[in-house]
Order: sequence, then structure tokens, then C-alpha cells
Amino acid sequence: MNISEFNGRQEFLGEIIFKNLIVFVFAFIINFINSLLLYTFFKNPVFAQEPRYILYMHLIINDIITLSVTAILFVFTYLIPNLNVAICCIFILTGSNVYENTPLNLAGMAIERFVAVCYPLHHARICTVPNTKILIGIIWLVGALPGIVDMFVALALSPLSFFTTSRMCYQQNVFNSEYHIISHAVFNIGYMCSVWVLLFYTYFKVLFSANAAASEPAQAQKARRTILLHGVQLLLCTLSLFTTVLDGALGDLFPYYKSVIYFCTFILTSILPRLLSPLIYGMRDQKFKKYMKSSLMCGHGKRAIDLSD
Repeated sequence: MNISEFNGRQEFLGEIIFKNLIVFVFAFIINFINSLLLYTFFKNPVFAQEPRYILYMHLIINDIITLSVTAILFVFTYLIPNLNVAICCIFILTGSNVYENTPLNLAGMAIERFVAVCYPLHHARICTVPNTKILIGIIWLVGALPGIVDMFVALALSPLSFFTTSRMCYQQNVFNSEYHIISHAVFNIGYMCSVWVLLFYTYFKVLFSANAAASEPAQAQKARRTILLHGVQLLLCTLSLFTTVLDGALGDLFPYYKSVIYFCTFILTSILPRLLSPLIYGMRDQKFKKYMKSSLMCGHGKRAIDLSD
């Protein structure tokens, strides 16, 4: 049974159900794992006193929001293909904010590890809980700037009646003027380049600091691995900027399979990268892993954990 036409090829009911099921299953599994991490964090006050865990959880919260908004918009393209523009703007601005928050949060986490290794005597004074909360506030403010600019440009160039119309809800379809394209590129390239420079700087400073001083080499090695993993996450964020270009290139080569290409790039750049954070911080961090096991065991293993710590 033919249901919808996508770039010249009609999608079948089975194909539509399969795509939505895949997105739902991935979103549910990843958000479930992330929810377990959040539950562990809030159940054990010891983590609320460490800035790096606060930043970890802030990243997890951003991933949950990003994945939820992304999955909802994907399903809406089939259930409600023409969504009210005003409602669509809420989804787009929310998704844009949390998307921009991710590289900025990675930068904050890299700085915290850099201070811990290179300036250990100042770490307790600089990386405090209040300062971490201020940093998170700054991240949200800076991350909101692209969306605020998009909204002001749309209000300036479009009549108010535009926001009462309905259309397919994705960013390029709502904020589609030349000014939007330019501002979107400037903000994304600026954010990504700034964070890349900061990650390279902190990594090599940690590397040289560890080589110059033999104190706490294990901590320095762990910090370098952590910053490298931040680099992997940032690489995935950077690749998502080229999704449109990749879709266009592959779509021109294989026009009949455009819908399949778009779906695959969507999964690879928007869904699967959200799985990286729980794998890094829920499975790699031994302290967090122990407390998570204790939380899932309803506290039966708490005494053993306290003794081992």
C-alpha cells in the first residue's frame, strides 16, 4: 500500500512503520539508559559536589532533550506532515538550543580536566559547584543565541500571518531566508572551531604537563583519554553540520533511494551519537558505575561501595 511520496518515490506502509519503529526503539533505549544515569546522580548526593559530574549530567540532560525533540519531529513528518509554524518554531528553537549546548558543554568539561591536571592547587577554588552552575547558565545563554537570531530575522522578514500557516517542520523549511542560512553557518562554524581549538589546547597542555611533572601520571593519562573522547563526540557534532551536503551529494547520485539515504544519515548523525555519552560516563567511569549498580540494587550494595571508597 502506498502511503506518501518522498522526492519522487512513494514510501510503503511497511517502510514507514519500520523507520518510525527504529527511531522509537533507539530513542527509548538511549533515553532509558540516560534516565538511569540521572537517577544515579540524584540518588547519590556525593556526585552533586563534584563539578565534572554536574557537567556530565548536564550533557546527559541535553542528550535526552535533543533525542526526544528529534524523534518527535521525525514521527510528526508522517503523522502531521503540515504542522503549525508557531508550534514548529518551539520545537526547532528548543532543539537548536540543546544542539548548540553540546559542544559548549564539552568545552567546559575539557577545561575542568585541564585545571584539575595542570593547576591542581587551584582546582578546588576555580571548579566549584556555584561556578559550575554559572557556567551551565552561560552555556544555555550562548547556545540560545542562534535561535534568538533566527526568530528575530523571521519576525523582521515574514508577516505575522506566516506563523499561523502550516508546513513540514524542519529548520530549513521554516527559517529559510538567506540571512538565516548565513547566520546559521556563522554560529555553527564559530562554535565548532572555537571548541576544537580549546580541545586541542587543553589536550596538549595536559600532555606536556604530565611529561614535565611525574606527579599523578594516572590522573593525567585519564584526563587525556577523557579529552580525546570529547573530541570524538565533537567530531560527531561537526559531521552533523555536513548532513545536508552529504544528503544532497548522495541523493543526486542515487535519486531513487533518497528517502533511504536521508533516513540512514539521520540515524548516524542525530540518533546514534546520543549513545556515546552514556557509554563514556556510565560504563567507563568506575565510581559512577559502582553507584549505579548500587542504585539499581535498591541500595543493597551501598555498604560494600562505601567500604571500597
